[in-house]
Amino acid sequence: MKKRWVQAIRANPETTTLLAQDLNIDPSLAQILVQRGVSTFDEAREYFRPQMSKLHDPFLMKDMHKAIERIDKALKNNEKILIYGDYDVDGTTSVALAFSFFSQFTQQIDYYIPDRHKEGYGISTTGIDYAKTNGFSLIIALDCGIKSVDKISYANDLSIDFIICDHHLPGDELPAAVAVLDPKRNDCPYPFKELAGCGIGFKLAQAYCITHNLPAEQYERYIDLVMVSIAADIVPVEDENRILAYHGLIKLNTNPCMGLKALIDITGKNKDYTLTDVVFNLAPRINAAGRMDHANQAVKMLLCTERDLALEQSLIINIQNTDRKNSDQSITAEALALIGECNILINKKTTVVYHEDWNKGVIGIVASRLTETYYRPTVVFTKSNGLLTGSARSVAGFDLYEALLACNDLLVQFGGHKFAAGLTMKPENIDQFTNRFEEQVRATITDDLLTPEIKIDNEINLAQIDGKFQRIIAQMAPFGPHNPTPVFISNGVTFVGQPFVVGTKHLKLSVKQQNSAIFDCIGFGMAEEYALLLQPNKPFSICYTIEENVWKEQKRLQLNIKGIKLD
Repeated sequence: MKKRWVQAIRANPETTTLLAQDLNIDPSLAQILVQRGVSTFDEAREYFRPQMSKLHDPFLMKDMHKAIERIDKALKNNEKILIYGDYDVDGTTSVALAFSFFSQFTQQIDYYIPDRHKEGYGISTTGIDYAKTNGFSLIIALDCGIKSVDKISYANDLSIDFIICDHHLPGDELPAAVAVLDPKRNDCPYPFKELAGCGIGFKLAQAYCITHNLPAEQYERYIDLVMVSIAADIVPVEDENRILAYHGLIKLNTNPCMGLKALIDITGKNKDYTLTDVVFNLAPRINAAGRMDHANQAVKMLLCTERDLALEQSLIINIQNTDRKNSDQSITAEALALIGECNILINKKTTVVYHEDWNKGVIGIVASRLTETYYRPTVVFTKSNGLLTGSARSVAGFDLYEALLACNDLLVQFGGHKFAAGLTMKPENIDQFTNRFEEQVRATITDDLLTPEIKIDNEINLAQIDGKFQRIIAQMAPFGPHNPTPVFISNGVTFVGQPFVVGTKHLKLSVKQQNSAIFDCIGFGMAEEYALLLQPNKPFSICYTIEENVWKEQKRLQLNIKGIKLD
């Protein structure tokens, strides 16, 4: 698919020059730092070495005092506390964190995760009834609940209190819970709005420890769980998330919780984990439990304290992940065929597909794959409990949530954020929704947003790349949204030797520029570019990231090509 190359606006030259001198680094790297809001030596020190001491005061979050007071009351009166969470990675890590933390102070505690297929997303009547039947008087809900106005009202009628810890956008009315912790509340002064759900749980634990003068280690020990949620939920890696991700990765790579350690051993990659590794190796396996069976399996693994039990649980989850991969590949193929047969995309700026027999647990993955294929806002529906359940995915720069909000009268419920959402509606509304969603997207999206872009940080010469250059880049990690791996462009390069295809679709070649060393390159999924390069001595441009390639214990710098253009 053709991609737009978009180069970042150059930072202030004077600021860049001063920062390069202060840090003794290449000006091209200093420019990237300035573009990312780092313009002084002190700011660079905090950026390169994030400090836990820089976390915000948890009591800046609206209702935090109320939450701690209610928890203290429950502990004093020996009330039964139920930790309630969503069935995805953010939800299961949130439940594992909160359950583990508060289990230090009471044995009157348990956890509950709704069945994706029977109860659906968020707070369920079934879950509240379970709490009532089993004598729970306080529910701490994590990664869900912000729009569960009617469910919280039902719980109040049963004399069950709720503390909501959520990070999704609220509706017009907040639920009548004892405390609603959500930085996205309009009246919440908390300075950072983009914590993951597990991050909200972490702040609750932090606040409890501050209130009771407990050592920070009692909540910081769970920072690897928070990091996994940050990676999986694709929240911005800045501010507190950067601090939590940075230290969470250190813990993951040195002393992870037993459940994560067992899962790491199953994946075959057992060291030097990055956020990207978490996204592709750990998160899908944790998610698979809730997609294919019940997310309790994931929580059980994350709570394991014995090695053998953790390994046993991780093996179960790994099998579920294999089943998940087979299922989503099959459904994706069916969806692509359906799109082709029905000409669904003719003159359309959206993709909406439906089949009543698709697995509800994997339609989110299918929606992502269709978005990658056709690059337009996408909704995939299946049938569940008499309603249509959908997963929606957006393209970069387009607010999916607002588009769905314009269709709200056709929906039973929906929730999510700018780039991903879940929704349910009555079957008879599918055609009207498809048309309304198309109309809303067509009226608000630009043509540029329907073409994927490569964001380029800076133009450099290949001669600038050496070991020190790469070490500085490595210190800019962890990489993710709002702090991506730097992408460079180099013009006038030529290939050395002969390009060739690795496997069936990956491009391998070596390039050089005048006065530069020769660099090996890999272009994943770029075999179609091979014909462009079959012109010796004809210069071309590449955009790429720089990485270390390890082969037979030998490390060598390699360019990971993102795009190629003939000069």
